[in-house]
Amino acid sequence: MNPFNSTEEIRQWIERRNREVEVKVERIPFSEMKMWHSEDDGSIRHDSGRFFSIVGIDVNTDYGDKRHWRQPIILQPEVGYLGILTKEIDGVLYCLMQAKIEPGNVNCVQISPTLQATKSNYSRVHSGKSPNYLEYFVNAKPENIILDQLQSEQGARFMRKRNRNIIIKVDEDVPVLEDFRWMTLGQIKELMYYDNMVNMDTRTVLSGLKISDYVTPLDGLKGMSQFGKDMILSSETNHAYISTRDHLSWLTGLKAKYDLFVDYCPVLDMSGWEKTETEIVRHDKKFFRIIGVNVTISNREVASWCQPLVEPMQYGLCAFIIRKINGVYHFLMQAKLECGNFDVIELAPTVQCLTGNVYDENVYKPDFAEYVLNAPKEEIIFDTLQSEEGGRFYKEQNRNMIIEVGDDFPMELPERYTWMTLRQIYKFLRFNNYLNIQARGLISCLSYKLL
Repeated sequence: MNPFNSTEEIRQWIERRNREVEVKVERIPFSEMKMWHSEDDGSIRHDSGRFFSIVGIDVNTDYGDKRHWRQPIILQPEVGYLGILTKEIDGVLYCLMQAKIEPGNVNCVQISPTLQATKSNYSRVHSGKSPNYLEYFVNAKPENIILDQLQSEQGARFMRKRNRNIIIKVDEDVPVLEDFRWMTLGQIKELMYYDNMVNMDTRTVLSGLKISDYVTPLDGLKGMSQFGKDMILSSETNHAYISTRDHLSWLTGLKAKYDLFVDYCPVLDMSGWEKTETEIVRHDKKFFRIIGVNVTISNREVASWCQPLVEPMQYGLCAFIIRKINGVYHFLMQAKLECGNFDVIELAPTVQCLTGNVYDENVYKPDFAEYVLNAPKEEIIFDTLQSEEGGRFYKEQNRNMIIEVGDDFPMELPERYTWMTLRQIYKFLRFNNYLNIQARGLISCLSYKLL
């Protein structure tokens, strides 16, 4: 039990901060975005040359049905910090989490990492204040580090973007500033069952911790569901339907088989798109658009600023299908190519349709999408709306689901899919750029108490 705050108290705190903090996000023409400018080719860049840019790309690939397209994408070559500060208190690991507002958040305030900052932010290009707790991460010693990875962002929206996902553990007393609270890992995972409560950055960082990492000696197996016990077994056992060696060979073979060529092109020359005074948008109004906003947030390092945001046209779907094979849970993983990926293909959820038309019954759907959308209620293990990162995306949320199927579900899979145990997934999570951010976000939602 958290001696500082119960889970309900934390939830009420977030709701209270949503009411208290002044937030104003106003759509404005691109020409009115202070400190930003449009170049002759239509790209949008910050006057400092830092932060990020909106550019056009020309994509050619032999993967999937769509072989060539042009689109806008976020170019942000800097590596930022996504960091969680932890401390063991009475034998329990606590995380210092932040109630943070981003301009694109659905509900303004969400539970965020201790430190969430781009390099331009923490090097104070904006002339604002330095982010809180930055010094703990900059000065972290190897013995303090629990997790330290460079992990990818959304490959369909960012051009080869990565952030440093880092968790550190300290022994000294840490001052708890306004808008910060100590929470257990179990509490954070419990709060993931509420729509848009825990932000994307928290989910990606915590995905690097195994489900068994937060079963404390005090908890043991007490009160744990049979599903929880089976899931922990799946995270520890070596009994897998397909060996990790074979998974590596399968993934390497797909990366060698499929080509991905991405070149920059003028925004104004992107066929199927147009740039107006207020948006960069497809002619058919599908997928997403780029908008400009003026932001005022009372408790940020800089109180007011302008920036572009990516606005989805509808919410999407990210789902894992899981089933027991020889008594061990296996996840149905997809090898997915996205135009902004570092290494062509990353492991993704069974179904991943971001802001697409997957809910239109008259439109072709990817493999397994029909099954997920029509899954019987008793097979649905997890079903919430989760937000994408509000610093770049405007009110984007995706339906996140985990579906448990029975023995009648086919074992044979299309070429780009495989069955993988949770232990194998955690092995891949130890390294950079194997699991995409949607897969990591869903894995982080696994909770032994609630499932």
